[in-house]
Amino acid sequence: MQFTGTDSYVAPPDLAMAVNAAITLERPLLVKGEPGTGKTELARQVAASLSMPLIEWHVKSTTKAAQGLYEYDAVSRLRDSQLGDPRVHEVGNYIRRGKLWQAFEAPERVVLLIDEVDKADIEFPNDLLQELDRMEFHVYETGETIRARQRPVVIITSNNEKELPDAFLRRCFFHFIRFPEPETLKRIVDVHHPGLKPRLLDTALTQFMDIREAPGLKKKPSTSEFLDWLKLILAEDLAPEDLTRDPATMLPRMHGALLKNEQDVALFERLAFMARRQSR
Repeated sequence: MQFTGTDSYVAPPDLAMAVNAAITLERPLLVKGEPGTGKTELARQVAASLSMPLIEWHVKSTTKAAQGLYEYDAVSRLRDSQLGDPRVHEVGNYIRRGKLWQAFEAPERVVLLIDEVDKADIEFPNDLLQELDRMEFHVYETGETIRARQRPVVIITSNNEKELPDAFLRRCFFHFIRFPEPETLKRIVDVHHPGLKPRLLDTALTQFMDIREAPGLKKKPSTSEFLDWLKLILAEDLAPEDLTRDPATMLPRMHGALLKNEQDVALFERLAFMARRQSR
């Protein structure tokens, strides 16, 4: 059982090694990296490559760890008791299974994605320590213990918005997805836009890297934004010469695909103004 990437996902050797190491150690794989580097997509491609079902748990700021186990709907039970519903005598009718429960009870081994774990409260990771470590949890309302039939492949993503607890980190295999090298980026482009003319790709890539490496940029454009920009370039049937940046603003064509806030747009406009002053 080895992950090497798929036809639609270029996995660098260090990333493939991290996935396989986490599977071998039977520990969650904690994947960090800037937004747009393919962290969430990694879990989907691992599931496809290993022919496993995928269960996705997308964490929000209001998400509690207990929701991944189960939720007891006491309000519905109270309402049903007032209406004389016979279902009220079986507490299990009011237990809603969470994503971990679904993964533990799946008939075959699954990939469990816990996406953007750093969005939740700081206690969220700590509250999952025992369940992810022992692969079991207790349902207090029914008195039963849920144990994993097969240990799922757990992939946890983080955008580094907050520090994660040391006790949680100790139980994970960690990997940081670095921004791809130009050659790897070309391979990624070839997956999404096969047959792109080399000169057009080289010109677009040069422009993209120049923008990404501009000093003072608040949000660097990511791989996914580069792919979006290329899609627009192809839709407009632009030639390499059309990608020359506007000297008045230093902004590329359709820069809204790459620059996502007004501060970064203003930065390039200031650079253009300073360049004009120096040329006088």
